[in-house]
Formats: sequence, structure tokens, C-alpha cells
Amino acid sequence: MEPHPSAVVCVVEVLESERIFMRIVILGASGLIGSATVSRLQRSHTLVGIARDVEVSRQRFPMVEWRSMDLSRSTGALKEALAGAEAVVNCVGALQDAPGENLSAIHEDVVSNIIMACRHSQAVRIIHISAVGVDRDPTSRFSTTKQRSEEVLKASGLTWVILRPSVVLGRPVFGASALMRGLAALPVMPVMPATGPLQVVQLDDVVATIEYFVQKETAHGIALDLVGPTRHSFTEIVQLYRQWLGWSPAHEFMLPHSFAKLTYRFGDAIGKLGWRPPVRSNAELEIARGAVGDPTDWTRVTSIIPRSLPEALAEQPATVQERWFALLYLLRPLVFIILAAFWITTGLVSIGPGYQIGLDLMFEGGAKSMSGPSVIAGGLTNLLIGVGIAFRRTTRIALFAALGISLFYAVAGSLLLPRLWIEPLGPLTKIWPIVMLNLVALVILRDR
Repeated sequence: MEPHPSAVVCVVEVLESERIFMRIVILGASGLIGSATVSRLQRSHTLVGIARDVEVSRQRFPMVEWRSMDLSRSTGALKEALAGAEAVVNCVGALQDAPGENLSAIHEDVVSNIIMACRHSQAVRIIHISAVGVDRDPTSRFSTTKQRSEEVLKASGLTWVILRPSVVLGRPVFGASALMRGLAALPVMPVMPATGPLQVVQLDDVVATIEYFVQKETAHGIALDLVGPTRHSFTEIVQLYRQWLGWSPAHEFMLPHSFAKLTYRFGDAIGKLGWRPPVRSNAELEIARGAVGDPTDWTRVTSIIPRSLPEALAEQPATVQERWFALLYLLRPLVFIILAAFWITTGLVSIGPGYQIGLDLMFEGGAKSMSGPSVIAGGLTNLLIGVGIAFRRTTRIALFAALGISLFYAVAGSLLLPRLWIEPLGPLTKIWPIVMLNLVALVILRDR
């Protein structure tokens, strides 16, 4: 017998009345830990998600109140967002200084602004996401700024909980976790020298801990290491992922120390263009120290028993999409490097050694007095597109510009010099692979 609709409504109302809804503000809500926390808490609490770019997050989580702000500066906007909040979860963080990302501002100033705003709004507690080991052996600017942010919070006199996760792994990936999957796709695996042991922790376990501590009646004024139960080397983790993805063990070879150093310096250079490669000098220092701790206090306080990486992988078999991601991961930077180099090179060739060839083609097509200016304009346009692709802030705009100019070249070439379609080297035919690579670049541009 089907229950009467009014009876169902009454049951739902009773359940809703027994549930404790809290207003929780999540800072850095578009990141790995932040977005997972939003997903976990959105149906049981009123959430305010704060990040610099909230466009995608607003579409993914329409039940959340989203606000875009620079947390290191927007003290007034932050106070307004925290009005009436009962808990604040700070997931803001960055690996290294870069254009638009200053570690002192991101780690220290943000915490200071949170403290000021919480005093204004009387928020009950602050859940602060730090990093394992920063209290024992800060080795890089990343860990020293994280350590100072902890000290500021501890001295605030507010209600706080500090969580120090190790390398966080889960179904969504970003940074080091994405790199591990990318390396797992290589049949021959390069091994970085001087890497310390890792007690990787599962994203679900970290989020469950955050959910536990936002409750008013839980402990506070404590700092906990969130680490997995087992120590692994970096290469062991990569091999576990390779097994999970369904591939046989990869042959390992140790990279020369000088080449490893060069790789980290190259990552630093790419970072200055606004990209976020996981292999940079701060990562070099942090991975040499390792990421280990003792999960005993974590389990004692919360009753959460952290899962090992093999256990977590066994619970969620790999899909074909995850194999695609692993195979594409290391190709992704090559796509943007090749595209930037292609457009810059063609631009330089057009206004340099290839200028006369271009001039002759334009004369043949009937441009006459406009031939020279047209060749120079085309060369400069190509050059600007290439530079635009190289800088992360302008990559998307430059890729669309590349698509537009490619189609323009195809149409103009077809009208002025249709014979180029049957040239042995196919100058017009080659436009279409370039167009397709630009489309692929647009699809894989976002990394979170």
C-alpha cells in the first residue's frame, strides 16, 4: 500500500527539523579540498563559497551562494560574507610565488583577514587547512608561510582547528596527484633523486574530518596531522596507480641530479608565465623532506580511520576516462608549448627570412601595394598570438584568435591563391590540423 502524500511530507518535515543547518563559509572553495568540501556539505548546511574564479563552481553547485574575491585584500567583502556564519573553512593555498600569487599574502594575510572578519561576525570556529610537517621542519617558502599562518591563528584567541594533510589523493586530481597519474602512463618511469617518504591521505577522509569539526560540540584548539597509515616512496605510489589503471609495471630509471635540477628550474620559468606546474623549486624542497606523520591523534579525536592508497584504489576501479587523463597529462603542456612555438616561429619567419616569399605570394594574389604591409601585419599577428598562448592569463583569448586567423588564412588563400591547395607541401591543407590542435587546447585548458 502506497503511503499517503501528506504522510511523506510530514516525515520529510520531521527529518528536516531534526537536521542542524549551519551557515558555513568555505574559502578557496574552487580548489581540490574546497570543492570536495562544498560537495559534501551543500545538502546539509547553508554554504557560502569564496574563490577568485567562481564561474564554473556556480554552475556545478547552484545551491551554494558564490562570491568572487581576492581574499588577501577584500577585508570588507569578507566581513560581509562572514556575517552570521557559524564556521569558516580555510582551504586557500598555493605552492609557489607566481604572477598574481604571493605566498605571504595567500597564506598569512588571508588568515589575518579571516581573524579580523571572524571577530566582527562572531563566527564560532575556524577550520584551517595547513600542510603536514610545517610545524616540524619548514624547508621552503611554502612551508614557512604556512607555519606563520598557523602561529597567527593560534594567537588569535578565537576557536580554531588546524588540519595538516599530507599529499591528498582522490578521484579528482590536481598538482602532485595529477602528476602521479601522468607518470603512471609512461612505460618507462623517470625517478627524481632525493625524494622522501609519503603517507598520502585520501580526499574523502580529509573532507570527512572537516565535516566533523564544523560541528559546534567537537574539540577545538588542536592541530592534527592527516596522513595515511602506510609510508610509500613516490615511485611506489606511481606504480600503484599504474596497476590501478590496468598497465604492467613500468621500468624505472634514476634521473641524473643535474637533469632533475633543470626540470625544477624549467617549472619555475613556466610558473612565471602564470601556469601552475607541479614540478617547481618549492616542490623539490618539499618532496625531499617527504610528507609523513602520525595519524593516531586524528583517529582518537574523530574516530576516522584513514584508508591506505591500495584500499582506496580498490574501492573505485579505474575508468577509460581516467586512462585518457593519465595518457593526456604529460601531453598537455607539450600542446601549449608547441602551439606557442609554432605561432611565434611563423611570425618571426614572416617578418624575417620568409618576408620575400610572402611578398611574392601576395603580389601573385593581386595585393600589389598592400603586399608588404599585409605580410608584416600577418607576421606580427602570428607573433602576438604565440606570446598570448604562452602567458596563461591570455591563453584562452589567444587560442580563439588563432582559430579566427587560421580560418581567415584558409578563406583568403582559397580566394587569392587557390593553387596552394594542391601544392606538394599543402600549405592550406595543414591549416586544419592546426585548427584541431587549437580546439584540443581549448578543451584541456582548465586544470581544475
